[in-house]
Amino acid sequence: MTTFDLQGIGMTSARTRKRLIERLKEAGVKDHEVLSAMFSVPRHIFVDEALAHRAYEDTALPIGHAQTISQPYIVARMSELLREKGPLGRVLEVGTGSGYQAAIMARLAQSVYTVERIEPLLTRAVKRFRALRLDNIYSRLSDGSWGWQEKAPFDGIIVTCAPSVIPPELLDQLVDGGRLVAPVGEDGAQVLKVYQRTGDRFVEKTVESVRFVPLLPGVVR
Repeated sequence: MTTFDLQGIGMTSARTRKRLIERLKEAGVKDHEVLSAMFSVPRHIFVDEALAHRAYEDTALPIGHAQTISQPYIVARMSELLREKGPLGRVLEVGTGSGYQAAIMARLAQSVYTVERIEPLLTRAVKRFRALRLDNIYSRLSDGSWGWQEKAPFDGIIVTCAPSVIPPELLDQLVDGGRLVAPVGEDGAQVLKVYQRTGDRFVEKTVESVRFVPLLPGVVR
């Protein structure tokens, strides 16, 4: 049975988490709800035990299957951008990965629907959600480019892997006024973008340069 240390280990003290929050503030993250969520979610349970001592560094870390847990600043920034127009009801996440971003969003939205194409990653993420008693997260093994049509429309969509262009299926699953936040582009030339839906139009804004693993098709069991 997989168990998780929810009390903290060594460097995962409240003081260590506070230092991370201070770094996020210095980097420009201002949303207090986002900062509170970042403080409350124990990032060390979302990485392998051998890397737990690095969990509160502001850096991406490997989680297996050629995937990473995103840098805390990026997680906070994308969450902040998604919330920029106000509180969130239903949110879709494309790319569950370790489950960390979904756990943050679970504290910022009424419900989170997350899809992942790599089954072993999704299985571990679901165990973490249960350990943290995050009962407003719903998961699915699926090709992320399809979104989750049966649960649409969504107030916000957050994409944690980079497509070369945003799949139109995802944009179609936004409510009027909804936002999609995603890295877009090829490796080495990716930018973080925000898409705001207004009727059948989408207003696009480029935020900053980023680096993510690519959005890939299919399911891996």
